[in-house]
Amino acid sequence: MPRFPARSFAAILAAAVLLCPSSFAFDTPLSDQAVREAYFLGQRGDETMATFLNKYTKLLKAPKTGPDIASVTVLTPFALLVQQSSQHSSGYSAQQAAIDHRNQEEFVRIVVQIQLTNSYAAYIVRPTGSRSGSPNGFTPRPYDFWKDFDVKVSSDDKKLRPFSSAGQPNVLCSDEGGCELTGATLQFDFSAEDFASGSATIDVNPPEGDPISVDFDLDHLR
Repeated sequence: MPRFPARSFAAILAAAVLLCPSSFAFDTPLSDQAVREAYFLGQRGDETMATFLNKYTKLLKAPKTGPDIASVTVLTPFALLVQQSSQHSSGYSAQQAAIDHRNQEEFVRIVVQIQLTNSYAAYIVRPTGSRSGSPNGFTPRPYDFWKDFDVKVSSDDKKLRPFSSAGQPNVLCSDEGGCELTGATLQFDFSAEDFASGSATIDVNPPEGDPISVDFDLDHLR
């Protein structure tokens, strides 16, 4: 068996480490340099930042009937830091961003945007009485209608459980007063360690209309 000098063996080992891909598709845990880059990108607040964050969202085609699952977004720890930095004023420093990040666990946030449609509108058509043949009337759709949507997230065919989830209605208010329900925003937070396989699949099953399934290749996201 051939023998290699100690220096040669060390060089080969170092090269193997450098060439070995990370166990995660995206950056996690974030280095100090990555935190700084995310901070400065978020502080720009310009088209460069918007173009970067747009890569994390998939816009979906409106259905013929039922509610419109308009978009699905997967925000990695890096993208979340960019977004967080953009929401702070100029008094927010890179040093403070590093401190804030140091005090929290890294996670992935998935956001589902739902829009109402003509066939799944802000008002529900219902009979005004219990008797057969009663005329129809209109009842406002409940603001928590989003609870009827079943959202499942998986990675490498493994179903994931969020450590936090929430939903809120989206409304459009007029200058004359009064607001109308237009949709809802659903948000799910997962540990970054759940996505080590480099894939994410989001399945949304609405109470009416066809279910949708969206795949994200996390190898192409930072």
